[in-house]
Amino acid sequence: MELKFILESLLFSAQKPISATDLCDLLAAAAEQEGSDENTRAFKKVKEAEIIAALEQLAGEHEAGQRSYRLVCVAGAWQFVTQPEYAPWLKALVGLKARPPRLSQPALETLAIIAYRQPMTRAEIEQIRGVNVDGVMQTLMERGLVESVGRAEVVGRPPTYGTTALFLEYFGLRALADLPASDELRRIPIAQPPAPVTADPGLATIPPGQLQLQKTEGEIKNEETTGESKKSTP
Repeated sequence: MELKFILESLLFSAQKPISATDLCDLLAAAAEQEGSDENTRAFKKVKEAEIIAALEQLAGEHEAGQRSYRLVCVAGAWQFVTQPEYAPWLKALVGLKARPPRLSQPALETLAIIAYRQPMTRAEIEQIRGVNVDGVMQTLMERGLVESVGRAEVVGRPPTYGTTALFLEYFGLRALADLPASDELRRIPIAQPPAPVTADPGLATIPPGQLQLQKTEGEIKNEETTGESKKSTP
């Protein structure tokens, strides 16, 4: 029995996309089942790279056979999907499902900036777009296309944002590397805010109030020094 046909049967029967890692686990679980035969146990230690190679071979065979469906990898998970040209008949079969409204042009522009330049802060996104993006960001996050992925190492440590796995699924991409080339967007310069001010390397950031206090004390000392110099002048 060939590995690719086992994988084909699993994906055909699955109710959702399955990653190569999960397929590995399924093969191992099948081998551990009570009553499993030698043929089943032979696939217990199949590596993930072997599974991906078998899936890609299977996808090529389906494509060459010009079937009404194809095998694709979207957001790192594999699934069978029908060819786009058969959509009218499928809609008649399953009915028209309520879909969320299409993304607006501002939302698409903001999403493209994040996709190509992530991780980014809101301030950096606004530098490129030239407008406030609070409302657009709220929409993208509610739709599950964008999420907070960390914090920037600058004053205030604002959150940074990146795209989600749902973003890849929404646009039918295997990974971010499959995004169309957009060198111009990647080359747009962004002015970086200063890094957090620290009293000493490795120490915590000095609170703004303390910085202001230090500045005030320094100004007083300068004034005292200037006053003494004037008194000593003949």
